[in-house]
Amino acid sequence: MTSVAPRHPLPPFTEETAREKVRLAEDGWNGRDPAKVTLAYTADSKWRNRAEFPQGHAQIEEFLTRKWNKELDYRLIKELWAFAGNRIAVRYAYEYHDDIGNWFRAYGNENWEFDENGYMAHRHASINEQPIRAEDRKFLWPLGRRPDDHPGLSDLGL
Repeated sequence: MTSVAPRHPLPPFTEETAREKVRLAEDGWNGRDPAKVTLAYTADSKWRNRAEFPQGHAQIEEFLTRKWNKELDYRLIKELWAFAGNRIAVRYAYEYHDDIGNWFRAYGNENWEFDENGYMAHRHASINEQPIRAEDRKFLWPLGRRPDDHPGLSDLGL
């Protein structure tokens, strides 16, 4: 068995460390680098994302590459919902546009399970999306990490 460097914070989570883990995940996804994001998951991580079930680094990286090639100018906010032991539940919303300029906002919930080294072993996502007008967008920061002073989901009424 190959040893891996711990990916802090580690389980069991406290409210503080669960919030930190959620923000780190949000920051990673807002970076939209599939190879880098994939490193947060175990080598055999199992996902459910809508009707897709990627498993392992290669499939997860391919999934994320496809996703961010389709979901342009992607911006995401995650919010801690609950935590216990090595599990975290989040709710989130993200905005993006397609290649012809139609904007969408997706809402979802994720259930995460981590291994003892802080890598996500399971990710179960449920997602709904709706078309929005460009002028109804709420996630307006420059691409990349959401600024610390930008409102979260609850602050935005989402």
